Amino acid sequence: MTRKSGGPKTRILILSLVLIAGFLIIGIRLFFLQVVHASSLADRAEKQRQKTIMIEGERGTIFDRKGRVLAVNLELPSVFSTPGHVHNPSQTAKKLGRLLGKDPSQLKKRIKGEKSFVWIERKMDPSLAEKVQKLDLNGIGFLMESRRFYPKRTLMSHVLGFAGVDNNGLEGLELRYDEFLKGEKGWVVLERDALGGFVFPKDLVYAQPSRGKDIVLTLDEVIQFISDRELDRAIEETSAKGGVVIAMDPYTGGILSLSVRPQFNPNHVGRHEPSDWRNRAITDLYEPGSTFKIVAAAAALEEGLVSLGEPIDCENGALRVGSGFLHDHEPHGILTFEEVLQKSSNIGIFKVANRLGNQKLYQYVKAFGFGKKTDIDLNGEVAGVVHPPSQWSGRSLASMAMGQEVGVTALQVIGSASVIANGGWLPQPHLVSEIRDEEGNSLLNFSYPLSRRVISEKTARSMTRILKGVVQGDGTGELAAFGGYEVAGKTGTAQKVDPSTGRYSRGKVISSFIGFVPADHPRVIIYVVLDEPKGVHWGGTVAAPVFKRIAEQTLSYMGVMPEGKENFLLVSQK
Repeated sequence: MTRKSGGPKTRILILSLVLIAGFLIIGIRLFFLQVVHASSLADRAEKQRQKTIMIEGERGTIFDRKGRVLAVNLELPSVFSTPGHVHNPSQTAKKLGRLLGKDPSQLKKRIKGEKSFVWIERKMDPSLAEKVQKLDLNGIGFLMESRRFYPKRTLMSHVLGFAGVDNNGLEGLELRYDEFLKGEKGWVVLERDALGGFVFPKDLVYAQPSRGKDIVLTLDEVIQFISDRELDRAIEETSAKGGVVIAMDPYTGGILSLSVRPQFNPNHVGRHEPSDWRNRAITDLYEPGSTFKIVAAAAALEEGLVSLGEPIDCENGALRVGSGFLHDHEPHGILTFEEVLQKSSNIGIFKVANRLGNQKLYQYVKAFGFGKKTDIDLNGEVAGVVHPPSQWSGRSLASMAMGQEVGVTALQVIGSASVIANGGWLPQPHLVSEIRDEEGNSLLNFSYPLSRRVISEKTARSMTRILKGVVQGDGTGELAAFGGYEVAGKTGTAQKVDPSTGRYSRGKVISSFIGFVPADHPRVIIYVVLDEPKGVHWGGTVAAPVFKRIAEQTLSYMGVMPEGKENFLLVSQK
């Protein structure tokens, strides 16, 4: 007879040990859950119950030099969905799609998705938001968000640029000064209800976003309006492809206006081609033509290689240079050095530049600011093209002296001419003068003292006298003159290269005029560029009159009295 192993006592012991082990494991697990991992598990539970929505801070305001608002923020409603709350996704998508002009099938996918929160339409028209609200749809809610608004529409659009839906600067000053303009983000916490949808709780947890800094520009809204209007008029009259006008203080480098065509409205960026956003004043290169003759003339005077009144033989309009001929637009015999510029003789300026030689001319071209960025406070500026003498051909010196074989921007040209206007210094072009806080307290002031002398004051004054002659008598810029003020300036008509032939086109030109006024103590320097004007296209014919109209109105607005007239101050005494 065999004996059974283990009796009741053994089974009870084993069962007790199993139970004790089970309770021990549960106890250890509870200890880890309630003590060791309590904090992290509480956080996880909170995250499952709550949803934090980030809210962008309001961007700072942009003002012109007189305190006029150029870019500001509007509080607009944004529509969102909490998919767990949407009772009938198909009907909701149809109703929203009909109002918002969106594809209902795409909307349905979004509001049936796994996300607990989705945006439907952000920063929308309040009247449209009101219509959506009247639908009284389950799972559809609203949040107020800040949207950038440009009250002057197209005015200064290429300078201001624009901000995106998330309040990030994308172009222009909005991008360049984004770190100052952009506010600090805030947030709002939504809670999940019993059905899994998100709602605003009674004790709403909310962090107010902070506002960005304000910036004050050197630009003047009135001068900008004058420049825009006159550029548009010129383009309409000449059927030009586009154009640029820049007005600047030649002493400080502060830009007073910057007009670019084609234009765009930063409130409706999507309606324009990206090419319309391009600031052609700093991104587009072209050969400047005769306005560039200022450089060789000033360099030769500075080096003592030519003197005022010196006669120069202009070869009756034709001179062999290298393997070809250099021509003037009309034949001239003997001209004085001053007349070479006043009548814009290619042959005359070549003979002057030839005395400088390749290396010296190249040095002055660089010194006048060409071939490198001006470092204006905008993104996208290009340096231009100035080849070193080692890459020049036998004709390059002649070409460069009269504004060919170089690639420049409009901003570089106005900077170079400012050297003559201000007595010999290369200024620093800039657009922002100050950064302020919300209360108007100044945080940063920007000033750019004239720090790099290019030519002597004596040479600058001599060049000013010569450029006055361009606008007088039978000079090429006589149409830039107007009563009461002396104008100094230079015309330019540059043939464009035809990409199909690689040769200079006869019909496609860049017509321009650069001038400053009053000539001896200038308050403003203005550069006018017209791209491919039709018909008569000389710079002195189509661009000089635009300068005249802008300068005349600008001086009147600035309160600059005509020269040679006494000013009287009327005082009343009580």
